[in-house]
Amino acid sequence: MRKKLPSSASLQAFEAAARHGNFARAAEELSLTEGAISRQIARLESLLNCKLFERTGSRVRLNPNGARYAHHVRETLERLERDAQYLMGVADGSRSLEIASPPTFASRWLIPRLGDFHRRYPDIMLNIAVRTEPFILTGSGFDAAVHFEHPAWAGMRRQFLFEERLVPVCHSALFTGGEALSQLNLLPRIHRRQNPDAWPRYAEECGIALHHPARGVRYDLHEMAIAAALAGQGVALVPHVYVEKELENGTLVAPWPLARSLSKRFCLVKPLEPGINESALQAFEQWLLAQ
Repeated sequence: MRKKLPSSASLQAFEAAARHGNFARAAEELSLTEGAISRQIARLESLLNCKLFERTGSRVRLNPNGARYAHHVRETLERLERDAQYLMGVADGSRSLEIASPPTFASRWLIPRLGDFHRRYPDIMLNIAVRTEPFILTGSGFDAAVHFEHPAWAGMRRQFLFEERLVPVCHSALFTGGEALSQLNLLPRIHRRQNPDAWPRYAEECGIALHHPARGVRYDLHEMAIAAALAGQGVALVPHVYVEKELENGTLVAPWPLARSLSKRFCLVKPLEPGINESALQAFEQWLLAQ
């Protein structure tokens, strides 16, 4: 039995009209007439047997059903576009992996090392996208995630990679020498919004009496906290592996002890069931373990 599915033309017309809230602007974007947009949406509503827009004169607004459907249609069209672009860019005989990663880990650890991976596995293309929080891999379009350990990854295959402790760092110009712990108390502190208790915990485990440990600017990402430290805004508490280059060249300094309990445990997260790219994923896993 033939399935009744909306045409791509109807879906594109609906998505554009939903995004603009206006049939005329949707028509301009798609190089169609306003009447053509209206007819495509009417066909879609007839197929679905429900209205998607509330119409008041020349104005249109998504109703609750339309808003929910627009979200799913937009995701589907975006995925189709990504898949099409991917297939157009894949060389014959090559393999590829879609990998999710936190942004700072990707930019400061993974991507700078990928030259070695490509030399070892020239037939495997790695595509990396940012995901800051754990998610369900199945059906996501990703082959795996290189991420922090988290209870939300339960039910998926996990391979521990390494543990990295946090360390306070600041621009070399801010540290004037002398007793390091005293200076730590005087310098402005940079916080990561998702880990607001990091500085109080660090002070407690190191036996440092910080005045007002929760004060200071807050940023979402470690990358942003590192940028703030490089700009001389204060002291950031970040994974040591993210700032190895800056510590080596002297741009940043870390005269304070590493945290004992504050750390990030990185792991490779894979779907429970092996996928079609399992052999390429195994090669990537072995390369990660060798780093």
